[in-house]
Amino acid sequence: MAHAFEAGEARAVYRAIHERRDMRHFAGGRVEPEVLRRLLDAAHHAPSVGFMQPWRFIRIRGEALRQQLHRVVEQERVLTARALGEREDEFMRLKVQGLLDAAELLAVTLADGREKHVFGRRTLPQMDLASASCAIQNLWLAARAEGLGMGWVSLFDPAEVAALLGLPEGAEPIALLCLGPVHAFYEEPMLQRERWARREPLASLVFDESWGRPSDLFDQSTAVERT
Repeated sequence: MAHAFEAGEARAVYRAIHERRDMRHFAGGRVEPEVLRRLLDAAHHAPSVGFMQPWRFIRIRGEALRQQLHRVVEQERVLTARALGEREDEFMRLKVQGLLDAAELLAVTLADGREKHVFGRRTLPQMDLASASCAIQNLWLAARAEGLGMGWVSLFDPAEVAALLGLPEGAEPIALLCLGPVHAFYEEPMLQRERWARREPLASLVFDESWGRPSDLFDQSTAVERT
């Protein structure tokens, strides 16, 4: 292909995608300011519907605020466990210590005033969230390329987090990102390792022409998804 990356560069992109992990265990340390700037710049170069750029990042630096956010997350973790019924005990074994242990903690929020962005959102207003998710994914892949782990925490009451962060009316928190050095990356997704769920075979998720019609991209009898 005329515009393809060199083979080694292309392999590096795919490696970052396949080796990215939602990390829950961190090794303390620090993220150098120039590295953090690179990561945030990668996030800021994500695509966004109507070029609305709805993402905002708040760097959590104080220990007291970290502790407050951790308490909010723990409260929701307990409520989520109860809602899971028979899987409650299994879920409670999945700790969320990154908020306290990671070198950096970033809150990602959707900006206020999003209602004025109609381009691409008139019938799909949730595209602001989709756009911000692209920014988070950019940051995640760049972090993996830099040898840093990242975990996305979404177990929280948005109103409580918004109050703690002093968000203006209309802004909305969507993620607490734990970021920093790790002892090792998981060989497979943590929730798969813990037998919470498994990655679905790709062939079962790709259709041709209409829902449920298997795609001829795959040999349906032998298709196997890598983990």
